[in-house]
Amino acid sequence: MNRMGNGPLAQQNQGDSASAGDGMERGLSNRHVQFIAIGGTIGTGLFLGSGKSIALTGPSIILVYIGVGLIMYLLMRAIGELMYRSPVQHTFIAFISRYLGQGWGSFAGWSYWIVLILIGMSELTAVGTYFVTFFGTFGIDLSAWRGLIELCFLTAMVCINLIAVRVFGETEFWFSMIKITLILAMIATAVVMVITGFHYPAVHMPGQDRISPAGHAGLDNITSGLSLAPNGWMAFFMSFQMVFFAYEMIEFVGVTVSETQNPRKVLPKAINQIILRVLIFYVGALVAIMLIVPWRSFRPNADGSFTSPFVMVFRYAGVDWAAALVFFVVITAASSSLNSLLYSAGRNLFQLAAAGRSPVMRSLHTISRRGKVPARAIILSGVLILLSPVLHMLPGFENTFVLFTSCSSAVIIFIYILTLLAHRRYRTSPDFMPDGFIMPAYRVTGAIAIAFFVLIYLSLFLAPDTRYPAILGLVWLLVFGGICLWKHKGEPLSVD
Repeated sequence: MNRMGNGPLAQQNQGDSASAGDGMERGLSNRHVQFIAIGGTIGTGLFLGSGKSIALTGPSIILVYIGVGLIMYLLMRAIGELMYRSPVQHTFIAFISRYLGQGWGSFAGWSYWIVLILIGMSELTAVGTYFVTFFGTFGIDLSAWRGLIELCFLTAMVCINLIAVRVFGETEFWFSMIKITLILAMIATAVVMVITGFHYPAVHMPGQDRISPAGHAGLDNITSGLSLAPNGWMAFFMSFQMVFFAYEMIEFVGVTVSETQNPRKVLPKAINQIILRVLIFYVGALVAIMLIVPWRSFRPNADGSFTSPFVMVFRYAGVDWAAALVFFVVITAASSSLNSLLYSAGRNLFQLAAAGRSPVMRSLHTISRRGKVPARAIILSGVLILLSPVLHMLPGFENTFVLFTSCSSAVIIFIYILTLLAHRRYRTSPDFMPDGFIMPAYRVTGAIAIAFFVLIYLSLFLAPDTRYPAILGLVWLLVFGGICLWKHKGEPLSVD
């Protein structure tokens, strides 16, 4: 039985047609895909969590971001080669079914969809938290309206996804533009401050429980006391998992291929520019931050939280409304993430429904007449994400939810490894396209990426806050993976 929807071999010449084989419209242009790829690289972690990363290992965090970025690029090259071979697929998960078997495909497909729902719930929770926290600084208490705020945000994102794929693409384009503009503005601000030898007074930062000391902008803020592992080699090693999770969901651009105009022209360009994006938006931003704020100045508040480095940079530059500016961009980043998660979750559930045997599952494998999108799959995914504010009302749910969200981040490592293994099987299969978007030296580069992901997973057992998610992830692999393998035992690999 063919579990790849429409059969990649039979439809390999449909890669550049006006619509995907199942009726979805190819409404994403090159401009949309390039900015979706950029937006997928830049998450809220850069704006809010980079201070914690810098505090962990100092300027050497730049090397960590570059190193992890290279590994994620290898993952994307493997996904890119598979999607280039069969641009009609709505998710790269389909290739796991084809090359590793229906059991592993079912495990990866349902696991990935559940991961998307859990991350979507956490992003929706974050939106409500940002609103309540920000307006609380002005003495406006919105805590009673938090559920309504989250409902309105999610409804807006669902509507954007339901109208048409080109509306989704246009929305992501402008979301990405806002994030890019702030990063480039901060880099430009840092350059000007360094050139002019800017000095700043001690100020109180929003979200910080102490006074930030006076200082100046200069290269010596980075080079003073420079060390590869200033807080020890264990802290340096642990920084890799933190940076890895900052890159999580970078693979989203691979889900857009089936609804992209001229996918075999657009996809290689979007993936090949990942390294450039990492250098500009991550490395460039980190260097700019540390040029202004001495890296040893990043210390946690009493509750363990860190002030946004972006707020610190603009506040030192004299922008009194820096917190409002960064808040707006963080809301934009969270909205972009939620929007993309709904898109991806809808397509993944749509493809899972294609292999479903029950009438309920098959009913999810339908396309809306007007928008030509998997409306039912999107709506169901949205409804499940909407459970987040409801479940948060339950006593003791908060800690459990954080645990399962952390567990989902661990599970995604399994999916990345399975994807790389599927790519290796593809390269030795009759499907292999020699003139396609070839991953260089795949035996070596693929093995390096797999070894890296294994090391990242092993590192989860070293920290108390990630040890239980790592254990739960293994339990999920053994139990759910075992069930999927047993259920599909004896089924042949999908053929065309």
